[in-house]
Amino acid sequence: MNTVKDYLPHYTVRDYFQWEGDWELIEGIPYAMAPSPLWKHQRVMSILVRQIEGQLENCPEGCFVCQEVDWIINEDTVVRPDVVVVCKRVEEYLKSPPEVIFEIVSKSTAFKDENLKFSLYEREKVKYYAIVYPDLKKMRVFKLEKNKYEKVFDDETGSFTFQIKCSFSIDLEKIWRRI
Repeated sequence: MNTVKDYLPHYTVRDYFQWEGDWELIEGIPYAMAPSPLWKHQRVMSILVRQIEGQLENCPEGCFVCQEVDWIINEDTVVRPDVVVVCKRVEEYLKSPPEVIFEIVSKSTAFKDENLKFSLYEREKVKYYAIVYPDLKKMRVFKLEKNKYEKVFDDETGSFTFQIKCSFSIDLEKIWRRI
């Protein structure tokens, strides 16, 4: 017996770049992105980027932070993480795994961020995956260990240091008091 998936169209990166609006494409299935993020989401993203940028400014290894950039994983998967940290030059699009990904969770994105993207980022070997919860004022960080994510941080306060070529820390109190 055929499944529903057998009858769904299978899209590619070529299709993706012709669509209007904001989409992600995961294994050939399009996912409409939520409407423009709410104020709190945007503030958290801005503060995160500022904190990271300030610490990577003099990185001799060429590490950079960027927000909302397309990551073309393969011919049928394109995602747009909220914030990425990479230690390489990027031309037009990201085409290899970033060192760190931050997803800022809202009610409408929680299931996808905590499940689908968690599995995808783990499979693609993203070293750190940080899930930020503005409504809970909390951050969870997972580190890739032996090809599986292990939770290494889960707190509302304090700071966490991401150990990449040029390490950087996120101070949660500086985020929560500014949103």
